[in-house]
Amino acid sequence: MAADYDAPRNAPDTDDNTVSIDARSTRATGLAADLDEGDNADGFELDASIVDEALDVVVLPMQDHEFTCVECFLVRQRSLLDHETKLGPICMECAAL
Repeated sequence: MAADYDAPRNAPDTDDNTVSIDARSTRATGLAADLDEGDNADGFELDASIVDEALDVVVLPMQDHEFTCVECFLVRQRSLLDHETKLGPICMECAAL
């Protein structure tokens, strides 16, 4: 038999037709119901050798053939320049929006 999910749900019958907080289910719902017991991060251990490593990142300055779009703030190639405004350059993707 098919279930009608659009039909209003009826509260369980009680003596005075009210549902107390104590009568509600304590079963987990939503995301908590979907998680397994092994999904928590309590058992995760960080390797101490990784913590002491320095992460070096080389940041290059903006090149002559690049611009920063004032809409999306991404550095783009000049070939993706759509137009200039008084605020600055706009890339083709932002101009299409």
